[in-house]
Order: sequence, then C-alpha cells, then structure tokens
Amino acid sequence: MYRERKIYSRPNIAIFIDGPNLLRKEFAIDLREVKKRAGKYGRVIIAKVFLNQFAPEKLIEAIINEGFESVISLAKGEEEETDIDVSLAIAAMEAVFTKNIDTLAIATRDADFLPLIQKAKEYGKQVIVFGSEPGFSSSLQNAADYVEML
Repeated sequence: MYRERKIYSRPNIAIFIDGPNLLRKEFAIDLREVKKRAGKYGRVIIAKVFLNQFAPEKLIEAIINEGFESVISLAKGEEEETDIDVSLAIAAMEAVFTKNIDTLAIATRDADFLPLIQKAKEYGKQVIVFGSEPGFSSSLQNAADYVEML
C-alpha cells in the first residue's frame, strides 16, 4: 500500500547585508555567524553583501569565502560618496516578490530600510533584522519579526 509522505520544508531566507554600515572594524561582524544565526529561522538560499567601490579586495575575498555574493555599487563621480541603500532595497524587493522566499533578513543599523521592512511584511514575509550598537535604529527593531544583535 502506497503511503503519501508529507514533506516539511524549512522557510527559505534571503539575507542582505549593508556592508558600509556594518562591516567595520569597530563592529567585528563575523559573516559566518550571521549565516549561522539566520539558519535558526530556515534555509539561506540568497546571501548578498552590498559594498561600495572603495571596499578592499581582502574584504571582498572574505565575503566570497563565506558563501556570500558581493554586490558593488559605484559612485557617479570621483568625489561622490556611494550609497548602497538603493541597490540593497531593489534586491530585497525582488526577493519579497519571489514566491520561494519566505523570510527577508537585513543586516544594517540604518532606519532608511524601514519602508522596505514594512512592505515585506505587507506581502506576508517574515523579517529578521541583524544589527549592532551603537546606532541600531529602534524603529527597525520594532518593525521586525525577529531581531538579532551582532
């Protein structure tokens, strides 16, 4: 007799890391630890770190070695500061609209991502925010389903 077997799958997670905001020497963020902690909530299937063109090669290499994709944003002019927020927000919204993504994880301290978190929740996604002090936005923490201090 054939028995139907139910398959219980873990939620799929997309992680997006605000590199210039969090990957600083004073925070000593361990990407392996971020991925491990995200794994408590499900299976990480997208893992991206957003950087500007001034990121050192050793940092990019370390990011790749931890299984993350590095996404580099370029400044428009030589003296302009690069803001990766738009690139991260667009990639994260693509994940929100991807049916096989259940959970959005954002590592940042930046309150600019509050509308992104609100929109992800509106579309039924769980949201994890990874952050560190000082300067970790309380509005991000309050909007998230889960908060992980790094």
